[in-house]
Amino acid sequence: MGYSQAQKEKTHKRIVTIASKRFREKGLAGFGIAELMKEAGLTVGGFYKHFDSRDELVAEALSDAFGVWQRQKVATASSGRPLSFEKLIDDYVSDVHRRNPGAGCAFSALAPEIARSDKRTRALTTEQVKADLELLAGLLPSKDKRQARSRAILTFCALVGAMSLARAVSDEDLSREILNTVADLLKHPA
Repeated sequence: MGYSQAQKEKTHKRIVTIASKRFREKGLAGFGIAELMKEAGLTVGGFYKHFDSRDELVAEALSDAFGVWQRQKVATASSGRPLSFEKLIDDYVSDVHRRNPGAGCAFSALAPEIARSDKRTRALTTEQVKADLELLAGLLPSKDKRQARSRAILTFCALVGAMSLARAVSDEDLSREILNTVADLLKHPA
């Protein structure tokens, strides 16, 4: 008996979810199709029933990982408290985020690898960066749109860079210092 369309969609989503997490943990090249399909409880041959290529999987997995801030904004709004610039920063530079790249920001985990990806993946990334910058600019109190956008770009770059470096260093104190310093400077600019 064959798979129903609903079963196929559920399996497809499971593969994408696993890939999304593992790519952020191990890098785009650090996690292979055989490993992915084994973790999903499927055969390697089954991969091509769901994806035309590895690049297609990468694009879908990144798309699944993107939108963290948008989801956070919706979640906080439904709780009756809107997302603030300070809360977004605090959550991003948190120790939980630093220690769990598989559940965190795809940009801080994968930006250099995404830069070498195919056109589709880079186009998806471009759209997500634009959305994140718009969200950040909207959280800033500035009435000057250009100034808010500039600060949003600076904030986005500082957060991604800080998290990347904080994960890269082996010194726990330095790692925390990087995150705390960037958060403090972003929340309290001179």
